[in-house]
Formats: sequence, C-alpha cells, structure tokens
Amino acid sequence: MSTATSGLATRVAGGAMITAAVLAPLLAWLGPLGFAPLMALVGLACLPAARIGWREAPLVGLLGLALAWALLSLLWSPSEGGETALKLAAQLVLYLAAWRAAARVPDAYRDRALRLFAWGFALYGALLMVEAMTGGVVYRTLRDLIGDPIRDDLARKNIAQGSFALALLWPLAAAGGVRAGAPVWLALPMAAGTALLAQVFLSDAPVLAVGLVIGVGALVWIWPRSAPRIFALGAAALVLLTPLIVMVAQAMLAGRTLPVSWGQRVGYWMHAMERLSEHPWRGWGLEASRAFSPAIQLHPHNGALQAWLELGMIGAGVLALTWAFVFRRLAGDARDLVTCAAAGSAAVYLFFGMVSFGLWQEWWLALGALAAMMAALAKR
Repeated sequence: MSTATSGLATRVAGGAMITAAVLAPLLAWLGPLGFAPLMALVGLACLPAARIGWREAPLVGLLGLALAWALLSLLWSPSEGGETALKLAAQLVLYLAAWRAAARVPDAYRDRALRLFAWGFALYGALLMVEAMTGGVVYRTLRDLIGDPIRDDLARKNIAQGSFALALLWPLAAAGGVRAGAPVWLALPMAAGTALLAQVFLSDAPVLAVGLVIGVGALVWIWPRSAPRIFALGAAALVLLTPLIVMVAQAMLAGRTLPVSWGQRVGYWMHAMERLSEHPWRGWGLEASRAFSPAIQLHPHNGALQAWLELGMIGAGVLALTWAFVFRRLAGDARDLVTCAAAGSAAVYLFFGMVSFGLWQEWWLALGALAAMMAALAKR
C-alpha cells in the first residue's frame, strides 16, 4: 500500500473513531444494543488501516482457534447456532480491525476522539446522577415525547443496563482524556454516576465494578510489571476452575435463602454443571445453552461456565489463554495511567461476564471491542 493510500486509510479510521466517540454515550443511555452495529461499521471503516504485528499474533491465533472449534461444535449442538457462528466470524474480523487500526490513526484524530470520549462519558455520568435522583424522569420524558411511552420498571431496567457500559468504559475514557489534554476531574462524574445509579436502581455489579477498577488500577500502578502477570494467572485460573468454584459455592449455599436474581443465577449454574458432566471434554456445542430452557434461560449468566458447557475443556482452555494474554500484555517497567485503566476495564469485563452476560451476546462483545479500541487509541 502506498504512503498516500495508507494515510487516507488511517484518516478514515480516525474519522470512524471520532464518530464512535460521539455516539457511544448516547447508545449507552438510549440503546446499548446499538453498540453491535456501531462497532461493525467502525471495524469496516478500519479494515484498510489495520495491521497485525507479532505481539498481537498469538491472540489472533487463539481467537481463530476458538472460532474454528465453535464452528466444529455445530455438528453436535442441539441448538441452531449457525447464525451465531457467522456473526462471530464477522465480529472477529471487524473488531480486530478496529483494535489494530486504533494504534495507527493520526495524532489529531486520536486526540479529538479521546477528548470526545472523556467529555461524552462525563456528561453521561452526570445524566445518570440526575436519573438516579429522579427515578429516570429524563429517559421516560424522552420516550413520551417520541410517542413511545414506557413503564417505570422497564425504564429503570433500560437505564441500569447502560450503567454497565459506563462501569466498563469510564476508566479508559478518563485516562485517555487526560492523555489527550482533557481535565482529570472528568473521571468524577463518570464513576459517581455509575455507582449512584446502580445503587439506587438496585444493580449490584456496577457498584462493585467501580471499586474493582480502583483496586486493580492501584495494584498495576504500584507493581507495573508483576501485577498484570499475577492477574493473567488469576484470570486463567478463574476460567479453568469455574466448575470447581461452582461446586464449592453450591455446597456453601445449600439451604440458604438468596435474593431472587442470585437464586436464579445459582439455579442456572447448577443445571449447567449437571449437563457439563455429560460432555466435559467436547461440550454440548455452540448455543446449546438455549436448548436447556427453562432450566437455563438463554445462557448460564457466567461466561466461563458457558464456555465449559458449550465448548468443553478445549473452549475453556482457549478462553483462559485469551484472558492470560490480555493481562500479560499490560506488564511493563514504567507506571502508566492508561495501562492501569486498561487493566481495570479488563477486570470489570471479566467480572461482568462471570455474573451477568452471555458469552455470545452481540452488544456485549461489541462493548469489549470498543474498550480494546479505546485502550489502543490511548496507549499509543
């Protein structure tokens, strides 16, 4: 590719990332499912600018192996997972393109995108504080104005879902903004909005995520070389030992009364363990969780357990290696704010995946790709 063509490709990629920075806070508030088409379009625009280097090759190989095994598992899956497999293949190509192109965009585009992410998510955090104090009146008013009224309970649920996006992205938005010249205090409304809304709307995970980010980030700041390596081992062990952890939890919780949401999760996990025992090596196949309804609704609400259930030991092993790569890549000699933020966001993504979301949910995978893109954009 000629220099002129390469320059055009990186500018197009930079423009796509600026667009993503403008739209991401709006999507988090109004419709998180929109992250999937957004990141698909960003990835498409980034394809000509993307370059895979030797440091990224192991991760690309792991993800390719995971996709190949998932496709093969369709041969014995009791569910129709062909559509999911095609989507996963497209997502792999497009999201990798967005991630790798972010490291090559011109400085002017990078700084503008980072500042927009910072200011946009700070405003979104402030909005969430208003929503928390008013019971979601802004969101409900907007729905009324467009002729699509919504019940109060559903409005609260939709708004709370957006807090998961902010809980994941605010460390990267704040650190990237500082690197691009935005004020550091923008982190305050992001973190406060996440925690306050989740607390008021009774969503435990985002509240815990704020503390998790601070704790993980602090450890990486203090021990920039050793902490990411320890987290890499810990994340891999968590994935591989999830069946054992679930069995221990089952024994400890026997006879106890749990909150409804947690009781449902534990029920899904128990049934998943029963099914896993039948095919521990190969798993039941891609999207097999859907075949076990009503004992499991859509997925087990535990990404590692879903990997074990559907893709067996092979799939769980690849997932463990992937998480080890993500954290190990962050190890370095110098203290770096963006690295701390990236480690915190990675820990939150792993945490949410273990208690809330399905492994193949399109918007959740897209949100992970957006986080990786923001980290690459800021880290460069």
